[in-house]
Amino acid sequence: MRKISSLLMALALTAIPALAAPDNDRVTDRVENAGLVLGEILNIPDDIPPDLLNKAECVLIYPSVLKFAIGFGGSYGRGVMVCRSGEHFTGPWGAPSMAALEGGSFGLQLGGQATDFVLLVMNPRGAKAILDSKVKLGAGMSAAAGPKGRDASASTDVTLRAELLSYSRSRGLFAGISLEGSTLRPDDDANEKLYGKKIAARDIVLNGAVPVPPSGEKLISLLNQKSPKNLSDPESLK
Repeated sequence: MRKISSLLMALALTAIPALAAPDNDRVTDRVENAGLVLGEILNIPDDIPPDLLNKAECVLIYPSVLKFAIGFGGSYGRGVMVCRSGEHFTGPWGAPSMAALEGGSFGLQLGGQATDFVLLVMNPRGAKAILDSKVKLGAGMSAAAGPKGRDASASTDVTLRAELLSYSRSRGLFAGISLEGSTLRPDDDANEKLYGKKIAARDIVLNGAVPVPPSGEKLISLLNQKSPKNLSDPESLK
């Protein structure tokens, strides 16, 4: 009986990593997919204006956000938040922090079609708010549909006032889209799976507590290539 118990215990211990692996793999895949999605979007003709990306402190990428309906429309997505390093967001792009997007129906999302979202965080206050807690767009943070195209003006009133600019890609269509009413928050469980320990989103992004994981190297390399320097007004970063 003792031998059987020991055998069962050994089998149980070997099964734990096998059970945990799929969750860890999903988080790793999410980071890799974020890099693929952003690369595809930044390489289409009518994409995010470079001057806006150059003035963004952080970027959030949500691959394949799915719509659901239980009496009312809603959406749920898991993605990645990447910010420029340093106290004032003036350094190279740093390690990714996992993030969640939840909320009401999004206008361009039809049926069960998956939609990719890219969000630009345009000031330090907005970045720190997302890293610290759940933020509701349109209430706790001003948000607007982002203008698109390389010739799009980045000086419109709505763009200048918004803390967050949002874009979507669904069924081959790429456009700015309003996400007011939805919420953003850190995904602490996913961060633990990605980095193998409990770690706060703020420590990952603002304190450089962890290096870029292998799954995020393509994403970070892409951002450092496309937008190596923060071109925001230095006074706005203090």
